[in-house]
Amino acid sequence: MRNYKKHVLVIAAILFTAQVHAQITETGGQKIIYGSNSKAGNYFESRGFKMYYETYGNGTPLLIIHGNGGSINDFTNQVPFFEKQYHVILADSRAQGKSIDNADSLSYEMMADDLNALLDHLHVDSCYVIGWSDGGINGLLLAIRHPGKVKKLAVTGANLVPDSSAVEPEIFTWAKFLSDSINKLPLSPEVKTNRKLFNLLAHEPHITVAQLQTIKCPVLVIGGDHDVIRPRHTMLIAESIPKSYLWILPNSGHSTPIVYKEIFNEGVNNFFKQPYREITGLQRLH
Repeated sequence: MRNYKKHVLVIAAILFTAQVHAQITETGGQKIIYGSNSKAGNYFESRGFKMYYETYGNGTPLLIIHGNGGSINDFTNQVPFFEKQYHVILADSRAQGKSIDNADSLSYEMMADDLNALLDHLHVDSCYVIGWSDGGINGLLLAIRHPGKVKKLAVTGANLVPDSSAVEPEIFTWAKFLSDSINKLPLSPEVKTNRKLFNLLAHEPHITVAQLQTIKCPVLVIGGDHDVIRPRHTMLIAESIPKSYLWILPNSGHSTPIVYKEIFNEGVNNFFKQPYREITGLQRLH
């Protein structure tokens, strides 16, 4: 019983610190809480659950995907910037935010297919995509499984496998401990949901280099030089995608869209706007 209590306290502390408090943006004197904006929000029922999503702005569609345990509100720093030029689409992923899902299982492939279904629902044939952390994994899988949907993709803090070659060893050990601990707790709706999320951290994804090599769209692969995803793994992702660029941000951890919000937004926007240029070995020498 003492071990259970210890595990509960650890998990509760992690969940508390992992939740991003609702960020509020003022626009024209009106306060907007992204992820809880009735004027922009809707539900889409498909694939066995109700997905909550919000849309902003006009122009070329841009899908932005949050990370594990996050929500639409994680992109308070991005929406005001991108909505001026794009039709921004954000969704709470399955079993996260306002997207309640009572199913027993959860995988990145499921979430990528959910996003594809949402784009179909919104009559979006193709779009730009930004993905952060687990959202980056979902973005890669969207480009792999539904290649026609993605014009260009920017991912930050994504990984291909659940092991210490990709994730810093201490962080990976911590993720395994949390997953093992929560799987021992008595089942409740909250525990069921968090089991699914922690099991993702500890046991997924499983994306191969061969799969990355099938991605047809240009991809900007981003990471922090002190990211929980090891820089060498971020480099592997970039090297494995035929049309890729690599961007390692200095003095940055996993939260590149927050720590470097202005540089991140401008850099990703420039990537979307500029045509892809294949850099040959000869050009690299000059």
